[in-house]
Amino acid sequence: MHILSEQFSVWAIPGLIFIILVVGVVRRVPVYEAFVEGAADGFQTAIRIMPYLIAMMVSINIFRFSGAFEACVNVIQPFLRHVGIPTDLVPLAIMRSLSGSGSLGIVSELFHTYGPDSLVGRIASTILASTDTTFYVLTVYFGAVGIRNARYAPLVGLCGDAAGFITSIYLCRLLFE
Repeated sequence: MHILSEQFSVWAIPGLIFIILVVGVVRRVPVYEAFVEGAADGFQTAIRIMPYLIAMMVSINIFRFSGAFEACVNVIQPFLRHVGIPTDLVPLAIMRSLSGSGSLGIVSELFHTYGPDSLVGRIASTILASTDTTFYVLTVYFGAVGIRNARYAPLVGLCGDAAGFITSIYLCRLLFE
């Protein structure tokens, strides 16, 4: 079974591309021209969202290196310690909404410190899988379609992240403690 799933993994993407080409030829679609047109649209989209991405990355770096990130962690830690949430997860909870690579770095440090099979490692893995990089997603998607007024989207995204964070801790403690 493992060999079969490994072979499927190797051939899934080339097989999908082949099927798309065959369907395009059967439907008499100029496949190459459609591909080039799609690539040009993707390039234009990348150029259009670039200022938003640069603004977000600069903001995240200012937040991290100005000391504001550590100040937020220090303010939140006593409350979370009081309710029984491991305080080592606080930086992950804050960084996850901002940056995927930053949160991966924090999880890597937690794995190095506690191990991936520890309770903290399992909670960190679950948080990583059940929350999203809300501000990155909003920046890319809203920037791609030109939405300037986000209205309630950041609040809803952050509420979803908080729900994922709390649920991850609750379920991991329920299952692994």
